[in-house]
Amino acid sequence: MDEQGPDLGAIADAIAGDRDALRSVWRSHRRWVAAILLAHKSRQTDLDDLLQSVAVQLCKKIHDVREPEAFRGWLRMVAINAARADGRTVSRKRQGFLRLVGRSSERDEAPAPEHTARAEEAARLMSLAMSLPEGYREPLLMRCVKGMSYRQIGDAMELPETTIETRIARGRRMLRELASGEEKQKTPAPAAAGSV
Repeated sequence: MDEQGPDLGAIADAIAGDRDALRSVWRSHRRWVAAILLAHKSRQTDLDDLLQSVAVQLCKKIHDVREPEAFRGWLRMVAINAARADGRTVSRKRQGFLRLVGRSSERDEAPAPEHTARAEEAARLMSLAMSLPEGYREPLLMRCVKGMSYRQIGDAMELPETTIETRIARGRRMLRELASGEEKQKTPAPAAAGSV
């Protein structure tokens, strides 16, 4: 009997409405969901709040899953969507607060130039990282932003550590290529000799 057998049986029972099976399925997937949320949530958001949100969606909508084999992909998307929705909410609340206190989203006091440059570079790299294919973006963010080990990332994504190491290395290479390509586009072409 393969390792997925009992888990798929519990998932099938949960889909069919068995509450005990649903609790068991959530317990066995909670750490995995937490790792996904850590890779996609905003810094201001509490992980436990997001886990609660995913658990609620799981209870409400598990019957929408047609096949037990599709459950993990479905649950992963529920987690990612919950993190993204919360990120949009956090951003809207911040903008509303700034308007309430009569400030724009810009700071009243200018930060030190080196701090601004670092923050802009970090934002630029994060934006570029978000354009990477998901299979590379997710482990790269788990490693670089959340500081997770290769083993933790492998456990979360259910992949061998060597695969995670390879994906992170390739993700970093793709990110460097994107960043250098962006820099080349920003650099003006040298003027031709003799032009006015």
